[in-house]
Amino acid sequence: MYTIAALYHFTRFDNPAALQAPLLDVARREGISGSLLLAQEGINGTIAGSRTGIDAILTYIRKLPGCADLSWKESTANDQPFGKMKVRLKKEIVTMGVPDVDPRASVGHYVMPEEWNDLISQDDVVVIDTRNDYEVAIGTFEGAVDPKTKTFREFPDWWAQNKDRFHNKRVAMFCTGGIRCEKSTNFLISQGVEDVYHLKGGILQYLEDVPAEDSKWDGACFVFDNRVSVEHGLAEGPHELCHACRRPILPDDKNRPEFEDGVSCHQCIDEFEEARRDRFRERQKQMALARARGERHLGREM
Repeated sequence: MYTIAALYHFTRFDNPAALQAPLLDVARREGISGSLLLAQEGINGTIAGSRTGIDAILTYIRKLPGCADLSWKESTANDQPFGKMKVRLKKEIVTMGVPDVDPRASVGHYVMPEEWNDLISQDDVVVIDTRNDYEVAIGTFEGAVDPKTKTFREFPDWWAQNKDRFHNKRVAMFCTGGIRCEKSTNFLISQGVEDVYHLKGGILQYLEDVPAEDSKWDGACFVFDNRVSVEHGLAEGPHELCHACRRPILPDDKNRPEFEDGVSCHQCIDEFEEARRDRFRERQKQMALARARGERHLGREM
């Protein structure tokens, strides 16, 4: 059984590059796989390993500047959901592209999962899903607004074009684990929105804490590891991943005529030129050869 830890923390790293190699060394020494992002604004990522390994690396991260009160979300998996460990340097730990957004200065009102249903049931509350379109497609809260954004960077422009729709409304926002809402709520506050709320711990905390029979969640929640999706109780969901476009698909989608393993699905059949699909087919061939040799091919790792 592997322990999975999803974490983020906004703090000030004056020199994130100096933290990269030591953090990667600790992760490798403890047998941890996954991905961590470092930027001047903090740290973000999801990692997996043994219980003792996860405890060790979290202890190390909490000793980084400003990270003593780091919090994280845990779940488990029977198989290692990541193939290798990566520690990357980024301009932002979640890319919004608005330089003045600073969650350390102010964020919306946190709403605990057990209080979320009551809030989003109020007539004067609009609920906005801040995730990308392919995430929303497999599950969201009842009545939530889908901005249909392909990336989080598109959210500020979407808000500018749609904010008049929500005049005199309280705004409640949610995302997978909470990090995008830290930025989106700070952004809305900077735009003059007074009553802004967001789901503490995100969808993952809600699915863990709120019984299915009391839930206002419909569907599954996309996660950025080889589980692909989770449901109530954080049980692994039914989705798989199209390894061409990286979008979630259901097992029955593999029976569609557009599906070719690792090459296309019904969502991306018209998105790639034939030359690129040929490269995908070559990747599939190399993966099959690696399996025949009893080796692990890195082409399908999250």
